[in-house]
Amino acid sequence: MHHRPYIGITTGHNDAEARQELPLRYVRAVEAAGGAPLILPMPASVEGAARLAETIDGLLITGGPGITAGLIGGLPDDLPPVSALRDRTDRWIYHQVRRRGRPVFGICYGMQFINAMCGGAIYGDVQRQAGKPPHSPGRGAPATHEVHLVAGSHLRAALGMETLAVNTYHIQAVAEAGAGLRVSATGADGVIEGIESDDGMLVGVQWHPEMMPNGPCARLFEAFVRRCRPASR
Repeated sequence: MHHRPYIGITTGHNDAEARQELPLRYVRAVEAAGGAPLILPMPASVEGAARLAETIDGLLITGGPGITAGLIGGLPDDLPPVSALRDRTDRWIYHQVRRRGRPVFGICYGMQFINAMCGGAIYGDVQRQAGKPPHSPGRGAPATHEVHLVAGSHLRAALGMETLAVNTYHIQAVAEAGAGLRVSATGADGVIEGIESDDGMLVGVQWHPEMMPNGPCARLFEAFVRRCRPASR
């Protein structure tokens, strides 16, 4: 019987109520893919983050508000910045997990976070700064749009298809992939929708696959969980 890899899941933070928050669908997606989900606390120190990193086989960085690292331009009025506490603890946990050579999967904010940690650039507002159509429902974006999966990418191998209809819930977007990252998916409008490292240990998608649990996107979580099995690293 295979060991279920322990997947650490980051959370949002409600500053006003000093409360961590996480949509249950992230937990369910990891569980359905064969992982053992562990909702991570926000440690008070790097040492605390190191202890957490020792307990998990992989890290899932969830969606969130506006990322403040690696920005080109400021955040728009309709996108609040990430909590300083979340920003700090996400960085600590990410770096501790990476030091241990464990896989990381980033979703929406999580993809942009990975890119920023690798020195990449991020549009504060891709619609205004890059002249792209809206990608947020609050700005009139369509319910879904199509992305092209780059040939030879880990993302395309996991999904087993060339194109995929995805949801869209973002105002920011990756402007330039960071060091050691390559673009693995793009929209028809040229917006970067997926990034990954050559070895597949870092994977990020701009859409929310946890909100599409009954379709091909379940394969993204399955591929991530497989990569997190200690014997596969």
